[in-house]
Parts: sequence; structure tokens; C-alpha cells
Amino acid sequence: MITKKQIKLIHSLGLRKYRLREKLYVAEGPKLVGELLDAGYSPAAIFATNDWKSRHRKVFEEDSVINVLDDSELSSASLQQHPSQVLALFPIMEHVLPDDLGTGHLVLALDGIQDPGNMGTICRIADWFGIEDIVCSNETADVYNPKAVQATMGAIARVRVHYCDLADCLANARDHGVPVYGTLLDGGNIYDSELSMNGIIVMGNEGNGISGPVRSCVTQRLLIPNYPTGRITTESLNVAIATAITVAEFRRRRV
Repeated sequence: MITKKQIKLIHSLGLRKYRLREKLYVAEGPKLVGELLDAGYSPAAIFATNDWKSRHRKVFEEDSVINVLDDSELSSASLQQHPSQVLALFPIMEHVLPDDLGTGHLVLALDGIQDPGNMGTICRIADWFGIEDIVCSNETADVYNPKAVQATMGAIARVRVHYCDLADCLANARDHGVPVYGTLLDGGNIYDSELSMNGIIVMGNEGNGISGPVRSCVTQRLLIPNYPTGRITTESLNVAIATAITVAEFRRRRV
């Protein structure tokens, strides 16, 4: 059973101001909810079909957290076009930005990424390549946007996403000797460039690239070249695809 008040709350969490007020976000589907539960995150509430509940009964000591719904009720509560078995509300995670950012490990920095789908996909890419921290400008899409959460495919359970004054954060890291890499059109060919095993990789806005203040913090500029050189191609790569190519090259150097 689900009440109108609960449906109203769930739908309100589609907007950032209500997520901030309630300190909750929505996760939907067996895969995503399962990843978060397996990682030890405790839901504020779960709305699920009886079939899902019966297969996860051992996860919960008390049934009170699970609200059993039929398919029509789940559909009325869901933020997805095609809801599937379970919807859960989880507390927004408040991660502490590490003092040693980029020291001994790789970090991603996102400067003004706007599309929630790109945001979630980049989080998933970070998870695949073992990057545990993503630092974002305050203008970057909210990782707790429902579309972003779904696009992480569960990576949000393992990747810490931080929001801050990105230029200040990167300047501090640079001043402490941390390499700051930026993907820029005037950069050096990434396949010919020296890449360290630690540092911060900056990816810019979908349309405008890396902003001026953040660009000034970059210590090494990188370019993903098209092939063959000089051939007329599409203007640019999708930022999530560019992130995957860039991070893959860094990790390839360790193999």
C-alpha cells in the first residue's frame, strides 16, 4: 500500500531543491537497488512488489521498511517510464573531500557537465576503471538526479562524488605537486604524452569545454586525436565517451 503523501514525496525528489530539503534520492530497479543494499546503504523506505520482497526477505530484519505494492501502484509512484519491481528512497551521501586528492591515485574532475545521463555514465566509467572520487564544479549536474542515478547502474554505491569550487580545489592540488590533466583542443596527443599513475583528469562542459578559471589550473593538456589526422570528422566526442577513452589510456599504461 502507498499513500498519496508518499507518492507526492517520491515525485518531488525529481527536483534538486526537494532532494536537498529531504536529504533523500530515488533509486529504481532490482539492479540499482540491489547494488546499494549490497554496499551497505540503508534505505529510508522501499516500495516493491511482493515477488521482490519474497526474494530479499533475508536482507531486512524488519519488514516495516518495505511497502508492498501491486504493479499499478508501483507505476503511479515511479519516476521511470517502465518501472520494475522496486523503488527505494536512500539518504543522500555526504562524502568528505580527501586532503590527498590525486596523490597516489587518479581522480576525475567535472567542470560544468550538464546532462544527467552523461553524469551518471561518467560515474559508471569511474567505477569500472577503479576511480573512487569524482570532484565536480557546483555547476555540474546533480549525481542524485533520478536520470543520473539510473545511468550509474549502481556505481553510485562505490564512487564518491564531491561538489566544490573546482578551480580552488584544483589550484590547491596543483600547488601541492599533483598533476592536473585537461582534455583540450590545443593539447598534446594523449597517445604520445607522458601520463602519471596519479593525478586529476579534468573533463569539461558538453558545449564549452573547460572553463577559463579551471583551465588555468591544468598542468598538462591532452587531446584525443581523430583518425586519420586531418580528416574532416564530427566536431567533438560526447564527454562520457571522451572520459572513457582518456581514463582507459591512463589505466593501459599500468598494464
